[in-house]
Amino acid sequence: MGSELGELEIEGLTLPLALRFISGKYQGGEFPLPDDGEIIIGRSSELDMVLVEDMVSRRHAKISVEAGDIFLEDLGSTNGSFVNGEKVTRTKLAEGDRILIGTSIIKVVASDGSSSVQVAKAQMQDVASLRPASAASTMTGSIAEVTLPDLLQLFSASKKTGVLQITTETDVGSIYLDEGMVQFAAVNGDESVPPEKAFHRILVWDKGTFDLLPKVDREFPTTIKMRIEGLLMEGMRQLDEMRQFGDALPSLQTRISVSSPLEKPLRDASPEELDVVQLALNQETLVDMMNHSGKPDPEIAEIVVALLEKGYLAAG
Repeated sequence: MGSELGELEIEGLTLPLALRFISGKYQGGEFPLPDDGEIIIGRSSELDMVLVEDMVSRRHAKISVEAGDIFLEDLGSTNGSFVNGEKVTRTKLAEGDRILIGTSIIKVVASDGSSSVQVAKAQMQDVASLRPASAASTMTGSIAEVTLPDLLQLFSASKKTGVLQITTETDVGSIYLDEGMVQFAAVNGDESVPPEKAFHRILVWDKGTFDLLPKVDREFPTTIKMRIEGLLMEGMRQLDEMRQFGDALPSLQTRISVSSPLEKPLRDASPEELDVVQLALNQETLVDMMNHSGKPDPEIAEIVVALLEKGYLAAG
């Protein structure tokens, strides 16, 4: 943190800090932090930062810049204030922190210092007026701006309910939330895949948009029994294991087939390897094999790599 308030020191340069809206009604807006003083955030029109939405209290939170540090303090709001996935009463902020107030995710960023408070207020109102109100989505944003693990931690801490829909160029993922708990997950509407598998597939996406849609009252084929923290830890563990295979593991969309002619006798294969050979006979792609295996993806990936090396399977 720089010696002056509300500034970030990078390679000898002192850059001012700002609050950038990366999700919600005011997405794209940016509000500069003062060198000294405070910003009161809430729904009331006479405040410094006005967020007109039902989940924001009239006087919701205060951001103060004092003695070289920046603090956020919740002002007894109904729905609370969250920083990096944790509900806070008062906490110190740093560049890169993500704040959740209402349906707005706000990131502390370095700025060029060209915008004034008055300009920022006008810009935020312009951004809000140009974004059509939609009853279908209560929150929207880009997963390039806020990663899915961070987003899910925020939703868990703030006990969000609804369907988190993530849309990429090729896929649509749906994560069903109830009071911050994951109930179910599906990719491209395929509910035959175990929801934990679908959740872990979605978790690694890093491009696309997200929308928090209203809750859907329905029965699921099965439900997830693990808390978000556990799901995230398991997802990161599996991702690390998958990465260790490197180029030896084809992409998930690669067609996998049994080699023909099959030169190595099947009697030399283990029972686990024979099960994967049968998967290759019944399914087309690696992801199809994983979806129908009933085992964790890294376990199937390890066997597939071994069978490719031994010549039992062929890729492409």
